[in-house]
Amino acid sequence: MSGVVEGFLVIGIVVAVGYAVGRAGVLGASAMQVLSRTAFFVASPALLFVTLAHADVGAVFSSALIVTAVTSTLACALYLPVGILRRRPAGETAVGSMASGYVNAGNLGIPIATYVLGDAAEVAPVLLFQLAVLTPVFTSVLDVVSERANGGRPPWLRAFSAPLRNPLAIASALGIVCSATGFLPPEPVLAPVELLADLAVPAMLLAFGISLHASTWPGRDRATLPSLVSVVTIKNVVHPLLALAAGHLLGLTEHALLAAVVCASLPTAQNVFGYAVRFDQGVQLGRDAALTTTIVALPVMFGVVALLA
Repeated sequence: MSGVVEGFLVIGIVVAVGYAVGRAGVLGASAMQVLSRTAFFVASPALLFVTLAHADVGAVFSSALIVTAVTSTLACALYLPVGILRRRPAGETAVGSMASGYVNAGNLGIPIATYVLGDAAEVAPVLLFQLAVLTPVFTSVLDVVSERANGGRPPWLRAFSAPLRNPLAIASALGIVCSATGFLPPEPVLAPVELLADLAVPAMLLAFGISLHASTWPGRDRATLPSLVSVVTIKNVVHPLLALAAGHLLGLTEHALLAAVVCASLPTAQNVFGYAVRFDQGVQLGRDAALTTTIVALPVMFGVVALLA
């Protein structure tokens, strides 16, 4: 249980610092945008490359990866009818879909996996699928939607080639290639990349904390309230249940089943908010989803551990 508490405490402290910084105004009015863009264009690509390059890709291709791929994809897909039927903007629908299935596997999942599951590697399949598949797909979609929202009409070739121009997709591909081939850049080249990678999570958490200053409490906007309720329901309730069902179907038992459900119970990652800010699409829903699912995830995860441990 201590791992759950520690993971949430780490996030809460950094977000609180961001809130204090935003309230004091010491970084200026554009601090949130600058931090988010720095994370997107510089730090996050470095983090994706370093994480995937050092990952044992062969070891994570297991039943846990299948559970992650199936349940995360289903969770993301379950939100789409909500946005479509409510005729919400395409960008907001994409952010809501991502928030429903993209979990905080990095700065929250790793300490929880370490202290609750006994091995940080338990979260590796989740990280691999999100970094290699969900991140490039959703950021490419948001790229196209954002351009169209600003009056641009990208041709089909440009739309389909969006992943080739996406820094996160490029970094993911390079990281997977390095992992598969066993090649790593020499230390003088890799060291500055690792240093930049360390900036990604703090930058996103600080930007998230700054955004909470002078913002309304989640759910105060009636236009986005049904969307937020849908995201929270899918992320905090449906996603763990999907993982439990998929784990049983694949024959996972005891510790393996616990690991799959705990990973699915993680809240929406702050990355989703960062991407929303970068493309100026669904920013409020991204912020409210990250905050609300994190609050709700604490009792949910305690319940999962109590029932399955």
